[in-house]
Amino acid sequence: MTDTASLNNSRLRNNKWLRFLVTCVFAVIGGFIFQWIHMPIPWLLGSMVFVMIGSKLFKGVSFFWPGQVRNTGMIIIGYTMGLSFTLSTLNQIGHQLPTMVLFTALLLVVAAAIAFMIAFLSGIPFPTVLMGSIPGGLSQMITLAEEVEGIDLTVVTFLQVSRLIMIIFCVPLLIFSPLFHTSGSHASGAASAALSADWSALFPHIWLFAVVCVAFALVGKRIKFPTAFLLGPMIGTILLNLSGYEGYSLPPVVLSLSQLMMGGYIGLLLKPENLKHKVKIILLAILSGVVLIACSLGLSVLLTQFHAITEVTSFLSLSPGGMDQMALIAKEVNGDLSVVTCYQLFRTLFIFFAVPPLLRLIFRSMLKGKKLANRPM
Repeated sequence: MTDTASLNNSRLRNNKWLRFLVTCVFAVIGGFIFQWIHMPIPWLLGSMVFVMIGSKLFKGVSFFWPGQVRNTGMIIIGYTMGLSFTLSTLNQIGHQLPTMVLFTALLLVVAAAIAFMIAFLSGIPFPTVLMGSIPGGLSQMITLAEEVEGIDLTVVTFLQVSRLIMIIFCVPLLIFSPLFHTSGSHASGAASAALSADWSALFPHIWLFAVVCVAFALVGKRIKFPTAFLLGPMIGTILLNLSGYEGYSLPPVVLSLSQLMMGGYIGLLLKPENLKHKVKIILLAILSGVVLIACSLGLSVLLTQFHAITEVTSFLSLSPGGMDQMALIAKEVNGDLSVVTCYQLFRTLFIFFAVPPLLRLIFRSMLKGKKLANRPM
């Protein structure tokens, strides 16, 4: 009996599909529970948390999540993001491009200053803290961090998740507080140009989008494009959208599935046992989130002096959260969806295109400086 049990355990450890199935069970349970207790983005956070906990509690099973599943989730998210980019959005970006560049740069400077402060107080290397502090979206920055050598993924993920959770809870509270007047604006339909999420409406158009998204993802990977499985499909969808070919929003179940695909993968990257000085890092992460939100609020007040937009629209445009969450809040409070989408999308594109080479240049310079400093005289 003992030999049989050992043989079964050995098969479980060596069979990737059984390990993946076990991991999937934990991810789905986490998604359902987080949805039941009305947590934000439940299928991402729930699957992530439960896979992380399960992988620590059940040492006899080596949890497994294929990279192809993560990549599929990224393609779905990239397609969804690309749908937000319409001709109306392009016109908005052209009109407000100088201020988009200015305020995106200011927000990134603030994030870098906060990262420097945390690195100084915690002793964590600045490159790792910087990757965890850049407001570029959880899945995007985790993927980017994987591509840069010497980055502690656990710290990056922890900082990004803590910031995301704080923004998801704090931004709506601020928006509905007496600080803002949420009844004086009118929503624009530009950001919701993608048609209704109906299964029957998806076909046959979705096949062309699927082929283009996969092709752009593979080409992007081949030419070593940063976060190719997210950016490639987004660019392909944008090009089809601008050509006049109609794109349709995906049903909620597909979007939830894409969150699950990302959450399970990220959950296995989380290794809280590797965090040194846990309490100190948690306190510093909370402090950095508060400071970043406060700075975004201050910048939003300045933005209203440049353009005739409401305080709500301005704050949601500069809030360091995901474009999808900010757009949902804007819709609830009748903010200008086209402006919010433009600023959030521009920051996403700016971070994807400009930040990776800039970070590599900074890290390379820091590495050279350390080598020179350690060279014997």
